[in-house]
Amino acid sequence: MAVASHEQLTHAVLRPVGGHHAFEGCVEQLATAIRLGVYPLGSTLPPERELAERLAVSRATLREAIAALRAAALVETRRGRGGGTVVKHRPSAPAEGNPLDPEARPEELRDVLVFRRVAEPGACHIAARRELTTRQRDLLLDAHDEVDAATDPAAHRQADSRFHLAIATVTESPLTVRAVIAVQSRLHGMLNAIPVLERNIEHSDAQHDSILEAILRHDAAKARLAMEHHCDDTAALLRGLLG
Repeated sequence: MAVASHEQLTHAVLRPVGGHHAFEGCVEQLATAIRLGVYPLGSTLPPERELAERLAVSRATLREAIAALRAAALVETRRGRGGGTVVKHRPSAPAEGNPLDPEARPEELRDVLVFRRVAEPGACHIAARRELTTRQRDLLLDAHDEVDAATDPAAHRQADSRFHLAIATVTESPLTVRAVIAVQSRLHGMLNAIPVLERNIEHSDAQHDSILEAILRHDAAKARLAMEHHCDDTAALLRGLLG
C-alpha cells in the first residue's frame, strides 16, 4: 500500500487509550492492527515516540506493550541502522492455522453477522455521500488494488480486511471505524476456519468492484445495497460451513 494510504489507515485504526487499562488497550490495538494486516509481515511499526503520542500513553507503557507483542511472537526488535519493531506474524492460510474458537456459541457468531449487516452497509452509504479528498480516493483505490494483487489466501484475507477498514476510514467517524474493526476482527477468525473457495473469492472481488464504483460515483443507495449483498453472501457461506 502507498505510504500516504497506509498512514491514513493507521491513524484511523490506532486511537488514544488511557486510564487503568492503557497497557491492555495498547496490546489490543497493536495486535489487532497486525492480525488484520494494517501492519503486514515484514513491515516496521511507527517510531516509539509517534506510537506513544497516537495512543496517548507514556513511552514506558508502550515499551511494555511491545514487549508483550514480542512475547506473543507478533513482532521482533531489530537493532542498528534500519532497525525497529518489525512484524513477524505470518498470517495462517484459511482452514489451516486458526480454527474457530471452540468456546464460541452459535448465537454469538450469528450476532457478529447481524452486526456486520448493520455497520458495513451504513459505512458505505456515508462514504458515498461524502466529497472525498484525493488522499481518501487513493486510499480506497490502493486498498482495492491490493486485494486484486494478493497472491495467496492469507494475504488476500488481510487485504480484504484492509479494504473494508479503508471504507470505514473515509467516513471520518471514529465510532464507525471501531465498529468495522470489531466486525473484521471477529470475521477474520470465522473465515480462517473454512476452506478457501475460489468461486467465492471471485464473487467477493466482483462485489468489491461494485462497492468501490458506487462509492466513487457518490451513489449512496447502490453502495449500501452492494455491501448488503456482500455481507449476505458471506453470512450464507459461514452459516452453511460453520453450522
